[in-house]
Amino acid sequence: MKDALIKRKGFACAAAVFCTLLWGTAFPFIKLGYREFSIDAGDTGGALLFAGLRFMLAGALTLVFFSIKQRRLAVPCKSELAPVLLLGAVQTFGQYMFTYTGLSLTTSANTSIITACASFFTVLAAPLFFKADRLTALKIGGCVIGFLGVPVMTRGVGFSSQTLLGDALILGSTVFAAAGNLIAKKAAQGRDPVKITAWQLLTGGAGLTAAGLALGGRLELFNLRGALILFWLATVSAAAFSVWTALLKHHPAGRISVFNLLVPVFGTALSGILAGEDVFRPELLIALGMIVVGIILVNITGKGEKNDKGRNI
Repeated sequence: MKDALIKRKGFACAAAVFCTLLWGTAFPFIKLGYREFSIDAGDTGGALLFAGLRFMLAGALTLVFFSIKQRRLAVPCKSELAPVLLLGAVQTFGQYMFTYTGLSLTTSANTSIITACASFFTVLAAPLFFKADRLTALKIGGCVIGFLGVPVMTRGVGFSSQTLLGDALILGSTVFAAAGNLIAKKAAQGRDPVKITAWQLLTGGAGLTAAGLALGGRLELFNLRGALILFWLATVSAAAFSVWTALLKHHPAGRISVFNLLVPVFGTALSGILAGEDVFRPELLIALGMIVVGIILVNITGKGEKNDKGRNI
């Protein structure tokens, strides 16, 4: 993907929506994968092993693509090792370790609401690290409106003490997700985002695989349907994370991360289409409208706003 193209604001917005659409497909396909590999609801080890294999395969696919493109094996140089390992530990291992552990202890609705906090955290924290991410009233208002769209979609589900630990773990995963956005932006500066993505997925996926095996995770024998599901999930991760890291390299982290609010909307809608779930309710359209308004507000460029190199945008 050419830098000149991805620097365009309109293309960047379309690419961010494309990433969230891809991640949205993961919702129903993970459920189908659990069914194919006989992973029960409380089988955290099996879930982590499944996730680890997914991300390792995603990293391998990205690495092969990049190596073919560059006509050489894309081995990280000494200066890239620390950023790659840190990003893999935070964005892949940490985020999904907390996510998959928490999912077994709380509801899907609670997960959708809490996960939406990642966009909030990124917008609030980004100004501490990047000059381009100035905190404005429009950004705060956009985040609030967009965030409120998620509980509207889930019909204002409440929280209870029974799911408190699971909710806390999911909240931890959103902190890792927000930190991952900031680290990815920093790690991609002066480096190829596809190469960074390949190795962070490989290292993070290896950590998840090891954790899954340590917790006694086992998968049933592979079959063609299960292999295709795993391959699709890996392809989604490879493509979405590569594009997402490239977007973070050239645009303010807060402006890009707010698109993550679309993931539960796409996930819910696609679950209805692919898994036959009854999800097409008026609340979904209202939530989508609120999230779109929030994204627009966050992406309105304020007067005198600058990019990371100090130029007006």
